[in-house]
Amino acid sequence: MLTGLNHLTLAVSDVPRSLAFYHSLLQLRLEATWDAGAYLSLPGLWLCLSLDPQRQAPAVADYTHYAFGVGAADFAALVQRLREARVPEWRDNRSEGASFYFLDPDGHRLEAHVGDLASRLRACREHPYAGMRFYPAD
Repeated sequence: MLTGLNHLTLAVSDVPRSLAFYHSLLQLRLEATWDAGAYLSLPGLWLCLSLDPQRQAPAVADYTHYAFGVGAADFAALVQRLREARVPEWRDNRSEGASFYFLDPDGHRLEAHVGDLASRLRACREHPYAGMRFYPAD
């Protein structure tokens, strides 16, 4: 039986550049580095940056992305820091809770989101998506 998300590995084209982005700009904790990668963390998240010389931007855009939680009190300062660093945005927020959608140096789609699954489900119960059904807890 699966117990949860173990870690995320992102293929990157330039480890020092990605390390600066995730550690210095987003302020993930630096755990270890090596020639071709790095381990960083947040409470409950293990992130691996792995050098991949074949890394290219995706050919088609889709909604696949990685969302980081951020407290409401810290959201505006984070968005300001990202905008001042000229980090590209890839989408406007269209859902419950404050969100900022941005790209890392390799084009990985990221989101900083205020809220959690419980707040999303509350909002969806008030304004459900087309065909949405809710299920009781087991």
